[in-house]
Amino acid sequence: MDVQIWAARSDRPLTDRETEAMMQLPETWREHALRTRDADKRRDRLCAYGLLRLVLGERYHWRDLPPMARASCGKPYFPDYPAVQFSLSHTDGAVLVGVSRAPIGVDIERIRPIRGSVMRRFGEADTTEAFFQSWVRREARSKRTGIGVTAMFPAEPPLEAGERFSLLETFPGYAAGAAVQYTEVPDTVCKASLEQILNALDR
Repeated sequence: MDVQIWAARSDRPLTDRETEAMMQLPETWREHALRTRDADKRRDRLCAYGLLRLVLGERYHWRDLPPMARASCGKPYFPDYPAVQFSLSHTDGAVLVGVSRAPIGVDIERIRPIRGSVMRRFGEADTTEAFFQSWVRREARSKRTGIGVTAMFPAEPPLEAGERFSLLETFPGYAAGAAVQYTEVPDTVCKASLEQILNALDR
């Protein structure tokens, strides 16, 4: 399958041993994780990296993540493997990973209360669920192209030729979506447990 999308919950604290295992990363990945001061957000970021490692291990039989670089717009990529495209997203208690042979963007957000003034910035959003569905669509589309999410605000541009976006079913209380071009978003999101992610680190 060209496009694979995986999700996992990251809703429990990591032990010191688990955190140490998650931190066994190439320098660029490790530095990025260490910049996150908040312990819960760092856990979510590490779980996203761990899930990506699990997916790439399943798909390409890689044992470790290769070095990462960032384009001028901030989009991460593998310099040594330009044909392996990926996108990561993490929010409070959940992570989402997309892998494809072509650029892909994914986003997941925990649905939480939003001020009415913020919601009114999105003309189509009259509920918090609609707000976050709109948000993940804009985020996923911007991640696919690497143009930056500010290009999606205040008005979201129309879909490009061949561009497709789909909302994803992940976990109750979360909104998620994926953007691709000239291919299809899978109907089903694969699910992994935190234990599966941790076990993949021992391979």
